[in-house]
Amino acid sequence: MQNSKPDLNSDQDIELMVDSFYAKVNHDQLLSLVFNDFSKVDWNTHLPKMYRFWNTLILGKQSYKGNPFAAHVPLPVDKTHFDRWVQLFEENMDELFAGDVAEQTKLRARSIAHIFQSKLEYINQEK
Repeated sequence: MQNSKPDLNSDQDIELMVDSFYAKVNHDQLLSLVFNDFSKVDWNTHLPKMYRFWNTLILGKQSYKGNPFAAHVPLPVDKTHFDRWVQLFEENMDELFAGDVAEQTKLRARSIAHIFQSKLEYINQEK
């Protein structure tokens, strides 16, 4: 049986991935509190930034400029939050896409979460 899900390969795919993922985040009991209550994310600004971030990582478009880790330093997050973020990210990817690029994207997301979590744990130990 052939897989009917596409692989990630366009700006539109990235936007679908980002929009559907953050819709899940907004309805998640744990993560919604961080994004909406604590950070008060302006979604009209954040989503296009995430399109550029993932376009740069996945499609190599070099459209993202910034320091994504710095925005996470003040957040009240721990391993539980990162684990949930990865779980939602992977569920979202598996619902929408299949293929080599989708699998590589999940690996990158896991890696980013691990690095951010490790760096935040180190920073918080130093306080």
